[in-house]
Amino acid sequence: MVATKISDKELDEALMEKQEKKPTDEKQRWVNRILRSARQYHKICPYYDKRTKMCFLLMGTKCERDGKFDVCPVFKSFLEKKYDEYKSKNMPLPLDFADVVASPF
Repeated sequence: MVATKISDKELDEALMEKQEKKPTDEKQRWVNRILRSARQYHKICPYYDKRTKMCFLLMGTKCERDGKFDVCPVFKSFLEKKYDEYKSKNMPLPLDFADVVASPF
């Protein structure tokens, strides 16, 4: 039987790596939950204009995905920015897409 000792420094580094991963995991879980919620309310992206085929999030740029927002990087980055706004202002995170849309900022 071989006993392996871990130094305090190695233990601290391992714990710090674990703690650093947690916020991104929490962020991704929230973004995925809001994406699922948005799918319940909308069949196509709520920020897609069918008539002009433009994306409101990109302000005047044609949507390359024709309103499909399941894996849209623009919609996902929008939700990630919203998450960061809520966290920076120490506000509770919305649990539903309708709450994100109704927020004042």
